[in-house]
Amino acid sequence: MRVDFSPLYRSTVGFDRLFSLMDSLGTNETSQPSYPPYNIERTGENAYRITMAVAGFGEADLAIDVKENTLAVKGDKAVPETAGDFLYRGIAARSFERRFQLADHMIVQSARLENGLLHIELVREIPDTLKSRRIPIAKAASSGEIEASPASPVIETAPTAAAH
Repeated sequence: MRVDFSPLYRSTVGFDRLFSLMDSLGTNETSQPSYPPYNIERTGENAYRITMAVAGFGEADLAIDVKENTLAVKGDKAVPETAGDFLYRGIAARSFERRFQLADHMIVQSARLENGLLHIELVREIPDTLKSRRIPIAKAASSGEIEASPASPVIETAPTAAAH
């Protein structure tokens, strides 16, 4: 199913990345690679973990890159020349690249390879400027003027033309 976002483009600014992401979700799921298998879990209110099954890959064979809200995990395994002939080869050792779209303010905190599983820890760090804050309400002074708190900025008024 394809959704037309053009009416939203006319009335919004800065959401084009979101619309492109939503538009790409409608593509055929079979075009997405299925190797290696992975899990995405929420480990806290703003913490996530991506776990990928990368058996046979070492730290030197894996690369994790983040660029423009895209996390890319690459595995490049050189297939060794073996002396024996395989009757059946069921263990995949092929190269791969898996991409994940990250939300704004997502930070890759760490990555570790343990027992053939690559664990990537992510955290959402919201900047202080975007967090909710409480604004204190000043009490009116008895003379009818509003008393400013010490943290309030000083506002100077410009002289008016009538004063000249």
